[in-house]
Amino acid sequence: MMVDQKTSRKNGERRFVTGLDIGTSKIGVVIGEVGERGIQVLGVGTSRSEGLRQGVVINLDLAVRSIAKAIQEAQLTAGVEVDEVIVGIAGDHIRSVNSRGVVAVSRGGHEIMQSDVDRVIDAAKAIALPIDRELLHVLPQEYIVDNQGGIKNPLGISGVRLEAEVHIVTGAITSAQNIIRSVRRAGLKVAGLVLEPLASSYAVLDENEKQLGVALIDLGGGTTDIALFCDGAIRHTAVIGLGGQNVTNDIALGLRTPLDQAEEIKKKHGCAHQSMVSEREVFTVPGLGGRVSREVSRSVLNSIIQPRMEEIFGLAAKEIKRSEHGDLLGAGVVITGGGSLLEGTEMLAEEIFGLSAKLGVPRGFIGLVDTVETPVFATGVGLVLYGLDHEEMISGINTSEAGLFGRIYQWMRGVIDEFF
Repeated sequence: MMVDQKTSRKNGERRFVTGLDIGTSKIGVVIGEVGERGIQVLGVGTSRSEGLRQGVVINLDLAVRSIAKAIQEAQLTAGVEVDEVIVGIAGDHIRSVNSRGVVAVSRGGHEIMQSDVDRVIDAAKAIALPIDRELLHVLPQEYIVDNQGGIKNPLGISGVRLEAEVHIVTGAITSAQNIIRSVRRAGLKVAGLVLEPLASSYAVLDENEKQLGVALIDLGGGTTDIALFCDGAIRHTAVIGLGGQNVTNDIALGLRTPLDQAEEIKKKHGCAHQSMVSEREVFTVPGLGGRVSREVSRSVLNSIIQPRMEEIFGLAAKEIKRSEHGDLLGAGVVITGGGSLLEGTEMLAEEIFGLSAKLGVPRGFIGLVDTVETPVFATGVGLVLYGLDHEEMISGINTSEAGLFGRIYQWMRGVIDEFF
């Protein structure tokens, strides 16, 4: 018997957080229950992603079907029915910039209050945006009180001048609208939109890494997401329009095999670094249309895979160098996402970035550990952990951080209810 999520909340008995990772190659759903020990993962669901390309909806009906299938699978596993989800958003339409705001402290005794913090954040996010873009996140990096920087929480501190440095993430309005519409047509409410690399960071990075400086590289199917952290705050984000699907496409062309077989070959025999394969290692490529199967060496396969992986990491390295914090990554690089599972990925990353590299595996939960303790579910688990850290998202719409939801969602809710 399934438990209804909404009823459980009303009775105050159980609280659930559901993360929906809408990717190019797969839809992933993670259902977690909030307990005394944090998050317990109860259910997981996946489906082949259809109707999406590089994080953008290109066929609404197919996208809705894929989302609904993954949700149903997760509900069956968990034994509960969910009515709202926290949704990850990515795609090469994402843009980010750092900004600064300055205000005078209004209180007579010069003690900084929440109203002062709100005003300085409003000042920092008052940037000119194109008409087709909106704010997704305004993420505080640090506060400065009377030229004293490095302050994480200025409340109660005395001063006359308050400054805030923030990281602003924007997205295309239409892309966000289509994601919201797809989720609602699948029968769910959207509790929040969260940038996917930000969500993944909650699952695979610890506070020491964020403090020392770390680059998170999330290798997805259609895009590679980048997030840089330093001094405990996010400093730079970027999206590269290449991912694991490009590697699969290269294999399909190089070995003259269908995409589904190319994907299986990549998973079973693929390697990102030539030093880890030899000419003597071979595998069989099935013949097409009655043609005879043939044997191919892993070295040949590597000669297809490695150049594409070098290109992706090379573009990511350029993004890191473009940031003013690119030289402050004492904790190196953490690679996660489904594309990180290729053998030799860490070794190649260390060569390209010139930094130590490790695989980012989700942590910070109990429950279905064996199922979701893999980079494939980094974003899904991260969305759940993000929801736990932002309690207001668990039971309603988060309007405090995202102008996109504050304005677009309220408008969309009326429009979609009218037509669907």
